[in-house]
Amino acid sequence: MALLEYENEMFLDLCQENGLLVTARGLGIDRILLNFIKLHCDSGNLVLVVNTTNLEEEYFIEELHKDGIKPLPKVINNEYNATERQAIYLQGGVLFVTSRILVVDMLTHKLPTNLVTGIIVYKAHKIISSCHEGFILHLYRQENKTGFIKGFSDHPQAFSAGLCRLERVMRNMFVRKLFLWPRFHASVVACMEKHKPEVIELQLSMTDSMLTVQTALLEIMSACIKEIKQLNPALDVDELTVENAIGKKSLDQVIRVLLDPIWHQLGSATKKLIGDLKLLRMMLFYLTQYDCVTFYNFLNSLRSNERAVANNSGWLFMEEANSMFVHAKERIYGKPKKDKKNDGSAKTSTDAKKQTKELALEESPKWRTLSEILDEIKDENDQTDDVGRVMVCASDDRTCAQLKEYLTDGSQALLTRLYNKTLGQDNKVTVTETAQQEKKNNKRKSPPTSKARKKLKGRSSKIDDSSDDEEGGPSNVTLTQMARKKLGISKEAEEGDDKETDGIDEALVSSQEAYYGIITRPTVVIHPLHGCKDPYSLTRTLQEVQPRYVILYDAEIQFVRQLEVFKASRPGIPLRVYFLIYSGSTEEQRYLTTLRQEKDAFEHLIKQKATMVIPEEIEGKVDTAPQLLRDASRAADTTTTVSSRRAGGQGDKETVQQKVIVDMREFRSELPSLIHRRGIDIEPITLEVGDYILTPNICVERKSISDLIGSLNSGRLYNQMLAMTRYYKRPVLLIEFDPNKSFALQTKSTLSSEISYQNLSSKLTLLTLHFPRMRVLWCPSPYATAELFEELKINRDQPDAVAAAAVTAEEGTSTAEPAAADKYNHGPHDMLLKFPGISNKNAWKIMKCIPDMAALSTTSQERLGEILEHTGNAKLLWEFLHKEQGVESDKAVKGTGKGGKFGAKGGKGKRPFKGKGAKR
Repeated sequence: MALLEYENEMFLDLCQENGLLVTARGLGIDRILLNFIKLHCDSGNLVLVVNTTNLEEEYFIEELHKDGIKPLPKVINNEYNATERQAIYLQGGVLFVTSRILVVDMLTHKLPTNLVTGIIVYKAHKIISSCHEGFILHLYRQENKTGFIKGFSDHPQAFSAGLCRLERVMRNMFVRKLFLWPRFHASVVACMEKHKPEVIELQLSMTDSMLTVQTALLEIMSACIKEIKQLNPALDVDELTVENAIGKKSLDQVIRVLLDPIWHQLGSATKKLIGDLKLLRMMLFYLTQYDCVTFYNFLNSLRSNERAVANNSGWLFMEEANSMFVHAKERIYGKPKKDKKNDGSAKTSTDAKKQTKELALEESPKWRTLSEILDEIKDENDQTDDVGRVMVCASDDRTCAQLKEYLTDGSQALLTRLYNKTLGQDNKVTVTETAQQEKKNNKRKSPPTSKARKKLKGRSSKIDDSSDDEEGGPSNVTLTQMARKKLGISKEAEEGDDKETDGIDEALVSSQEAYYGIITRPTVVIHPLHGCKDPYSLTRTLQEVQPRYVILYDAEIQFVRQLEVFKASRPGIPLRVYFLIYSGSTEEQRYLTTLRQEKDAFEHLIKQKATMVIPEEIEGKVDTAPQLLRDASRAADTTTTVSSRRAGGQGDKETVQQKVIVDMREFRSELPSLIHRRGIDIEPITLEVGDYILTPNICVERKSISDLIGSLNSGRLYNQMLAMTRYYKRPVLLIEFDPNKSFALQTKSTLSSEISYQNLSSKLTLLTLHFPRMRVLWCPSPYATAELFEELKINRDQPDAVAAAAVTAEEGTSTAEPAAADKYNHGPHDMLLKFPGISNKNAWKIMKCIPDMAALSTTSQERLGEILEHTGNAKLLWEFLHKEQGVESDKAVKGTGKGGKFGAKGGKGKRPFKGKGAKR
């Protein structure tokens, strides 16, 4: 893969020094990263690539394999055990490593950190001090001062949000150099101008009904925003604009971020308004994206749904909403005709039925334009005998499915089918003669095997109701079979010479997001811009199909840049791009808003780069670097040992390094990295009981709010607390909140003074009553949790990893009494704790002196008083065992041997207290 001129500059800049590369979206940052990986694919290097997904790793390895690079990078995940990972590290090369596994291997010294050549960080805008990648870089710089660190990002807006976000990211990455490459960079502009594709921009006009509906939606959104401002005057007014509401950055998400800390205090009106903004924004998208039937059916469902009406903030009853419904209906049924004076002749039922079937079914303006473009391309190819492939790109898969049906069946057939399926179930209509003729004309353009293609109206895994044919859903076939049927490729055709499908067959197998062969001359490929499982699906399709024409049915700035790079990489090969957009629409505004936001972000970063001062120590190549310093002064525990040789018994102070044992699964959270930064060593092992062992007696089970609710509902938390109270003196339940949300367990509306099984507070209350030794810690954020752990460890012993690993949910050693777990059965012990007069402190006295429940029921009150050393508790226990409905059992008092309620033959009383504590 040859790099372009400006890409070579990027590559050389980042090769020379450690730094952070920030580019505009679509300028090919993945190409730069791929060349960095290619440069270090050698067994003499050990380069780690972090913060990549599985699909991204597969794409990079596949591209390197095409270039014949050896050895190829390896992916280190949970499929390898610790011994295998250690061997792979020593083999060298480039490794894609899961962040959680890499942290554990660095802490346990399975990875030779001093031998690592460097670390490549993808999506560097996500690096914060508490994330896994930040923790990895911190551990790396502690032990390796010479290796490189390279950061890549194509999200400039993320660096401009928040106070000093850029400086914090660079400090967490230990880099001093910042390389900014916007689209308006001189080198980028010069390269793109030299290899500019032929662009035809088509400004389309919406229909009158569409314009009226759009105006009504914008007025409703403006009214909702105004009401939110009145209800919440403390909000940032600059962010509350209609432009942000219709832009790519959703306004409802911005408002949620602002209001999350006080979300539980908000009234229902504000919450409804925020939900309505999201709904209205989606309706604006539906208006320009989908057909008239789908849009009106969606509106109709809002008005007919009782729940939607009940949760509505009131906009459904505005005059603008009524206008929107009226004009959306006109797009299907046409404008209502004026009633003429009754001439005395009543209409027959046949005439009335005929009138109901005369539908307008307004066609989307983009559909007509798309057909005209394809006809123009076909005529051009017929004149020049040049079979050029066409790639049509639409917003999502549903739009692609509709375009596919439109090109194969025609607009009237498609709209009629949708009408019959949704709105006209009681009064179905048939396709008009014009629509039938249109369908015949489209069939002439279709592949010769249209019968096989008709069975495949869409992909079963991707297309919803809008793409089902009249006879039923999509067939259950594989992707390859589906693509071959769409192109009309048979086994005989594969063996023969089919020039129209040469070079496409390989693309059919790998590009799973596209529709192929809608029209075979020229071959048409339809691909969604959003919602693809594979983030490089568009890139793969461009490389494999090599289109001569690209029709941008919907605008996407990132793909526009990809097309520019695609054309510049193929100098001399023509590329024509058709750009379809509604003039004066919210679609156009979204595109322009995205451009403006990116431009503003880069201008902000350029100014910040010119003024910020970054010291040399930020690279962490010296031990005194501020990022590497851990707060060891407070985290170190100072103990005093007395020496008899010193006069007066003066003590020698000995400093012991603090340590916390952490369960392997807890490295999914950011808490271990924050504990480590406070100067406390982390020892990761697999724990079956608890998540964090702070001291030999303190075991902590950490729960987020969602985990807490799920564990209480499933009963898992009860079993966890049962094991923790059995084996540790101080079991702790830590409830950790999201720092960006309210520090409240429940909202005011869900609080109740009555105990209910469905209530979260009631469940927690019952849990604390059942486990009186359990302590509950409430922490507003992981930062507060790390500080609290440090305080709990002051002047306490350090935990033992071997002992902690030996404790399991079924077998282990109890720290409450060292030999108790091996000496006594848990079942009778738990039952004994439920008796009146028995507590955790005196239960052991009963179990030492009395063999089983039967013997306990025959023991006299005086003897119980001697064992418990408390006459009051002895009386409570004895009366509980020997009184039933106020009548005392004489047999039990006389000591018949059968016992009271628990001494019957064959009952539980025969089970002894002593036994193997691990077995139940």
